[in-house]
Amino acid sequence: MMSSSTYKAIAFFVFTCISLSGFAQPDITREAKEPSLNTDKRQQASMAVQALSSDIQALKSSIIALNKDIRTLEEDMLFPANTQMTVFVSLDVGTFFTLETAKLKLDGKLVTTHIYSGHEVEAMANSGIHRLYVGNISNGDHEVTAFFTGKGPHGRPFKRGTSLKVSKTSGSKYVELHIGDSSSKEQPEFTVKQW
Repeated sequence: MMSSSTYKAIAFFVFTCISLSGFAQPDITREAKEPSLNTDKRQQASMAVQALSSDIQALKSSIIALNKDIRTLEEDMLFPANTQMTVFVSLDVGTFFTLETAKLKLDGKLVTTHIYSGHEVEAMANSGIHRLYVGNISNGDHEVTAFFTGKGPHGRPFKRGTSLKVSKTSGSKYVELHIGDSSSKEQPEFTVKQW
């Protein structure tokens, strides 16, 4: 007959073997299932990212459209059509004048100054137009004076001013400061036009 200590030793040995055999043999069904679970999770995450990305793009488009509407409303509030005056600068030059700066006075008060880059001058020479000033003025007569500096004939510094009396009535007022070449005089011409 075996003693109780022997039974205990055998029982401990059997328990240990069973426990170790459970760790030694992998669960094939569990490993087979994990790749499909990981694939499903990856697909769900990918779909969630795509949905979020499209939502972000839609929100971005809405913000851009809203920003444009806000800017339009802001201009309408700051410069109502019945008091608004806009001054543009246009070029038809190349030989006798290269524009560098423009200053604008309204009724003797300096309202804006702009320094032109080479790209701006090139764009304006190719039928572009630059909005130099937008502001509010009251109805009645006003004097618009513009000063231009740049390089004149033979690359010499050149400064010229021109002015015009503008009569403002209801509605928007548009003034164009035009710089052109005069072949007969071999120098630039500065004119002011009202629209």
